[in-house]
Amino acid sequence: MASFAHDFPFDPSYGCELDELLSTSAPEAPGDFAAFWQAEYERARKVDTAPELGPVEEERDGVRVHGVTYSSVGGIRVGGWVALPSDGPARHGFVIGHGYGGRDRPGPDVPLPLPRSAAILPCVRGMGTRGLRSGIPEAAVGHVLHGIGARDTYVIGGCVADLWCAASALAELVPDLGRLGYLGESFGGGLGALALPWDDRFAAAQLTVPTFGNHSLRLTLQSVGSGESVREHHRDHPEVTGVLRYFDAASAAARLRIPTLVAAALFDPAVPPPGQFAVYNALPGVRELQVLSAGHFPYEELDAQVEALRVSRRRFFGEWLGR
Repeated sequence: MASFAHDFPFDPSYGCELDELLSTSAPEAPGDFAAFWQAEYERARKVDTAPELGPVEEERDGVRVHGVTYSSVGGIRVGGWVALPSDGPARHGFVIGHGYGGRDRPGPDVPLPLPRSAAILPCVRGMGTRGLRSGIPEAAVGHVLHGIGARDTYVIGGCVADLWCAASALAELVPDLGRLGYLGESFGGGLGALALPWDDRFAAAQLTVPTFGNHSLRLTLQSVGSGESVREHHRDHPEVTGVLRYFDAASAAARLRIPTLVAAALFDPAVPPPGQFAVYNALPGVRELQVLSAGHFPYEELDAQVEALRVSRRRFFGEWLGR
């Protein structure tokens, strides 16, 4: 059990030792869980993403970074960035999700895990400087509630579709990449767990401090940010439990067969560790776990643990995507 000095009115380790976290399970999914997500995926694959690549905005770490826009489900135009090798054709491809802070530039997602790689880094609907959409709140506490009254209107489903369409856009811009890798942290980790079981274009994934794991447990745990927003909303609208069951990252992870590296934290005020570990524990295939002392929290060993995770990421994707 990790412990840090903090000012939160609750314990961000939730009193859990590692052994207990490793026994946290996924909740039972609705009977039509797979049918729902398969239909959503098939709808996204029918979208003509029509990607448009902008001029080079920066060049560093072996890639040229371009702005990009592409179409997604619902006629929404999504913005973001594409990174292409500075020299020679791409040999690997990645879709990279972002956290609930959005993104205003590629930032620490570049350098990419493997040399000679291409990547698309979308700002999913409502998030980041290039994903803003009228009517969808940008702030996480509002975004996570948008359309939550029904599974067909919940914004999280649209965000998952934006990742599927990002993969389609990258394939159109950079043909012959082969199967892709996925990286996602926090919000992007949860979205990845929801997106990947249905999409055979991906060969391996890394999910870092993934959110949306075991909603039935999360609703009982005080936190900060988007998770607490959902918990407070549920207090007045308990019927949303039925919707959230379709957007449970742990339930989805139980259907994820590709090799997956999960970085999960022992102490996290924003994404309760039991939910993170529920995602890892549910994985039925090849899986790796990297335990972090904390997530969404500054601590002395943070830089060293981030660097260790980068090293693990390079090795992991080198093993499963290298060719």
